[in-house]
Amino acid sequence: MQKTYVIDTSVLVHDPQALEKFQDNHLVIPITVIEELDGLKRGHGSVARSSRQALRAIDGMRERGGDLARGIKFPGGGSIRVVLGDGGAHAGRQLSGDDRIIKTAVDMKGQGGGAPVVVVSKDTAVRIKSEALGVEAQDYKHDKTTAAKEFGAVLDDGDPRARMISSVRYQISGDRIFRLWGETSQMPIKRQRAVSGIAPKNPDQECAIDALTADEVQVVALGGRAGTGKTLLSLAAGLHEKEKGRYEQVLVARPVVPMGQDLGYLPGDVEEKLRPWMQPIFDNLDVIVGTPQEKKEDRHISRYRSSSYLVESDAVHIEPLTYIRGRSLPRRFMIIDEAQNLRPLDVKTILTRAGEGTKVVFTGDLDQIDTPYLDSYSNGLAYLIGRFINEESFCYLNLARSARSALAEKAGELL
Repeated sequence: MQKTYVIDTSVLVHDPQALEKFQDNHLVIPITVIEELDGLKRGHGSVARSSRQALRAIDGMRERGGDLARGIKFPGGGSIRVVLGDGGAHAGRQLSGDDRIIKTAVDMKGQGGGAPVVVVSKDTAVRIKSEALGVEAQDYKHDKTTAAKEFGAVLDDGDPRARMISSVRYQISGDRIFRLWGETSQMPIKRQRAVSGIAPKNPDQECAIDALTADEVQVVALGGRAGTGKTLLSLAAGLHEKEKGRYEQVLVARPVVPMGQDLGYLPGDVEEKLRPWMQPIFDNLDVIVGTPQEKKEDRHISRYRSSSYLVESDAVHIEPLTYIRGRSLPRRFMIIDEAQNLRPLDVKTILTRAGEGTKVVFTGDLDQIDTPYLDSYSNGLAYLIGRFINEESFCYLNLARSARSALAEKAGELL
């Protein structure tokens, strides 16, 4: 049975192409959504870009023919229309934008017609209020995935999950660890391998170092709670690989939450504005440069004088993701930290910037989401894992063991 879906602004900001996912049902866009998108469209951040894309998508449907007020037919049998609401666009101004969207759904349900009315929103408050007023509500489900919860562990010998996916995964057999990929391919990895003076503290980290340094792996996703070594290992591996001449630069980026937020309100120049957001990166670089490095096996490894030297010499380049759009980045070891705060659309933007010879590493904690309309199943990192889980050039590892300190591990367990 066809349903009538009332779409909230948050859905179109999250995915500007969301309307295409409902073409076998009837879509209703309250005029409030158009007004809110119009107010958000100005600027250079990701929210502004998404708002413009969503408005262009709606306008494109209008230009193909039909009347948005009466409804434009979809090829799939559904339709789309913009609803003004009782009294026109200026009615109910004492209500918030969310309440006006919910009121549109309540009014439509009251009009009857047979088709169930459902509010679709990324905003939990909108969903709760809709249900309280007797209107069914649901989250936008198109890009939700459970793959990140199902995979990512270093497997024991005989674990059936070893053959359930085609991407790179790792399995322990006795005192050996094997890298698996495809349906049948496997090879043992070198154990206790140190990079840039950083040695692994557990099997999870041994596997992470192998994935980070393997030429065959182009995209790596490292999940895990704070203290598991995701960022430290990524930086150490990137510097190690750069010294071997495989990459021209280690590029590190973090989303300024939410991605696209302007840094203008912070005092100082760009470097001073970025410092509070990027301080965890500098902290990890300080650990690396403060660790004695042996030169027995690799003559290319040099002893860096300070983390500032790494940045000043351009060995490491740190920047916010706001400025990555439109660039082409060949031969970079690219680290995207705190990737759980990205939207699926942001991850696509990042990966399409990767040039020839570039490796991209995403790190993040799927249980620590700081962006309002994302959760552990719909954020960019989870989306990446769900879409790439069967690609042989991809590896996802969930680092389960804290390596920061015994106190940090105990706190993670008890608090």
